[in-house]
Amino acid sequence: TIQMKNKDLKTKELRRVELRNLNTGSDNDSMSVSGHAAVYESPTVLWEYDGIEYKEIISRGAFDNTDMSDCCLKYNHSDHVPILARVRGGSLKLESDNIGLKFDANLFDTSVARDVYALIKQGGLDKCSFAFTIDEQEYDSTTHTRTIKKIGKLLDVSIVDIPAYDDTDVSARDYFKSEDEK
Repeated sequence: TIQMKNKDLKTKELRRVELRNLNTGSDNDSMSVSGHAAVYESPTVLWEYDGIEYKEIISRGAFDNTDMSDCCLKYNHSDHVPILARVRGGSLKLESDNIGLKFDANLFDTSVARDVYALIKQGGLDKCSFAFTIDEQEYDSTTHTRTIKKIGKLLDVSIVDIPAYDDTDVSARDYFKSEDEK
């Protein structure tokens, strides 16, 4: 196992995960979505070359001390459409729980957000992703597995068409049920 720290060179990395449409609510509810943008200790195959699978794992605690202060919720990581929600301003909330990186968002009232929300409710969008920089990682050359130990900055969480991590989830939330859960 090789331990690497990326303090000097920060590169943006993307990972995709699954969203699930669990609670749809009614049409006049707020556009609230929640899910997990990352799941801990869940090996995923990022690529295969010459019959060898190259995997990645996000360690439990990888988001401890991560800078999430200006993270946005986007659609397909796009910088070409308006954002859906943002930590700054309070429409996006992020926390590490026992599963992984959990998010709750109240989507902005934009045409893009309404379209994305409708697609989640109808089951057309069911995946998530996250963009990040790595502060610390390990690579096991025997198992061809990279373990991400510390994430430096969370750049965005995104609702996407195709994920890298299939264990993630997202759902459209019924406003009254979410208020009742609080």
